[in-house]
Amino acid sequence: MTSRQEKWFASITESMERETGKTLDEWVAIARTCPETKPAKRKAWFREHHGIGTNRASIILGKAFPETAHWAEPDDLRAKLWADPGSRAILEAVEAAVAGFPGLVSAQRKGFTAFSKEFQFASVRPVKGGGARLGLAVEPAADPRLGVPKNEGWSERLKAVLPLSAPADVDDRVKDLLKQACERS
Repeated sequence: MTSRQEKWFASITESMERETGKTLDEWVAIARTCPETKPAKRKAWFREHHGIGTNRASIILGKAFPETAHWAEPDDLRAKLWADPGSRAILEAVEAAVAGFPGLVSAQRKGFTAFSKEFQFASVRPVKGGGARLGLAVEPAADPRLGVPKNEGWSERLKAVLPLSAPADVDDRVKDLLKQACERS
């Protein structure tokens, strides 16, 4: 996590009692009474029965059920997400392209791998058939191959998307776009 993300999570935890009337430990006890077993259904239960939003619910549920917190085992999450060898090879090409960036933070999410400095500047997610989609914090006009993202599930800061079909697609121009996105974050 970036230092900014750590501060954000800390602020949610610190404000829990003030904004909800209950401490994190009290919410954890409530979470353990939830009849649901899947994370998304547990979050929906919190929202419906207690008015707790997704971010707070994620923190509460992560503490109440650490074994189901997908961030608790990023290596397992990565292995499952990037199981296709073709997609994984593209991820590795992107990782090689950003490897020397100062202050780089790479984080595994449920549906994508994120790259941040202070802010997320790129993400890549696998697609069926061995490809990947690269999201970048640059404008789509920066390169004719870039498109506008639609329901990607990553940061709204990523204004452009580039379909990648092979590791060789991570060429010098893509490396330059990654560098530009990183410098803006």
